[in-house]
Amino acid sequence: LPPHYFIQSNLRMSKKDDKQDFINRTELRGFWLTRIVFLRSLAFIYCIGFAVSLFQNKALIGSNGILPIPAYMERLRNHFNLKAKEVTTRSFMAVPTLFWFVVEKHTDTALALISTSGLAVSVAVLLQGSANMVIMSVLWMLYHSIVNVGQRWYSFGWESQLLETGFLAIWLVPVLSVQSLPFNTPTSRICIYGYRWLLFRIMIGAGLIKIRGDKCWRDLTCMNYHYETQPVPNPISWFMHHAPQEWHMFETMSNHVVELVMPWLLLLPWRSAVAMGGVVQILFQTVIIVSGNFSFLNWLTMLPAIFCFDDEHLSPLFSLKTLKCVPVAEKLADRNHHRPVRYQRAVLNCMIGMFLAFLSIPVVQNLLSPNQQMNTSFESFRLVNTYGAFGSITKDRTEVILEGTTDEQFTANTRWKEFEFKCKPGRVTRTPCLISPYHYRLDWLMWFAAFQHYQQNPWFINLVAKLLEGDEDVRNLIAHDPFQNSSTLPKYIRAQHYGYQYTVPGSVLLDSSPLLQVHQSAALR
Repeated sequence: LPPHYFIQSNLRMSKKDDKQDFINRTELRGFWLTRIVFLRSLAFIYCIGFAVSLFQNKALIGSNGILPIPAYMERLRNHFNLKAKEVTTRSFMAVPTLFWFVVEKHTDTALALISTSGLAVSVAVLLQGSANMVIMSVLWMLYHSIVNVGQRWYSFGWESQLLETGFLAIWLVPVLSVQSLPFNTPTSRICIYGYRWLLFRIMIGAGLIKIRGDKCWRDLTCMNYHYETQPVPNPISWFMHHAPQEWHMFETMSNHVVELVMPWLLLLPWRSAVAMGGVVQILFQTVIIVSGNFSFLNWLTMLPAIFCFDDEHLSPLFSLKTLKCVPVAEKLADRNHHRPVRYQRAVLNCMIGMFLAFLSIPVVQNLLSPNQQMNTSFESFRLVNTYGAFGSITKDRTEVILEGTTDEQFTANTRWKEFEFKCKPGRVTRTPCLISPYHYRLDWLMWFAAFQHYQQNPWFINLVAKLLEGDEDVRNLIAHDPFQNSSTLPKYIRAQHYGYQYTVPGSVLLDSSPLLQVHQSAALR
């Protein structure tokens, strides 16, 4: 080997040793670096949320969408007895969204502008690793504006969870400065404890709703069904489903331990106990991410766990140059401790802490109630919410399959062509998709439609009408429209109800797909 190889290797080893030596000599017990990691992580989730909105919401809630915003805003105005274009403080506080101020003909433009702006700002925060109150408030208000007109498409717990996480982040950063290590604004202890409290509520809520819900959580059999019947399985779900019965019982029991026992570590005053609690929750969310497509829910749930770790824990993620800046920021912060701005910030943090404590009262009451509600907000801004998931488990997987025909009259010999969705199970020769943390909102709701009556899902009728019309925006929501390149639109569309089961290991059916399709009955025509 050439001599310079050894010189370069020694230099690398020296830099690594210098970094470790600095970490060993310096007490890094603050949360300066933790804030950087958290802001980048939150910005990543915001990116996903705004990207989903940008690429899907025109077809879902646009002016000509499946559930159009203008029609929804008109219903809101009728509810509040408002005239066209009228907005009152009461109506805005009840439904906080910028779409109160958008003229109907500009709905699609406003939707694209909000989504694009949110995506651009979140990318900037992701790259910079820092932000200020103005930036975080803009992100929160933009996403709030979408969620509050998202109707059925945005009716799930992770939307409120992102808004609560984003609201706390507003008070985590300086008012105007965008420095990564703003010495005038040490990481707020109120925010640190607020995020630990958020993670505690998420996990305890999920655990309690299970123990109080489906019997299979108590007899340890829920995991026998979960991987097969979850909303959008991925390729790994098949392997996890076919684990031994004893392993599924262990999984269910472990779930109870992680959700009902381990969260208490987050509230303890000991650094090592809190860190252990954070590690357990992150590992738990990672396993769920591997097992199926649950949007950005589990990625988002990891975020508050970041505040279980101080700068020393996260120091391996940063360069020696950045690490050396932390003690400098600490000293400057101590030196400016008596400046008026620090007193003002302390008062603000105390007010935020009392505000969060007050809003937590109904949440705690809900957790203690035998009639616990999951994924519920007790005020319109969704600042402190209650959470939960999979209180009941479906035991059989059913799917609604849409088929169309150009025949003027359909008979027993009518040839039906299938509409194929991007991710939900349909054609059995297709392997399940892997998309998390991205999310196809239409595919997700199709899972609910399969075990509900169509009258409970008016959006479903609108979807079929759009496909009959050959709407291009709606076509972009699905993987394949068999009539897209045809000169004739479908005359009829029917909804067939099918049962799905995983194939058995060793079956010849595995040569085609890890899903087996079994026809059950026609649900709609």
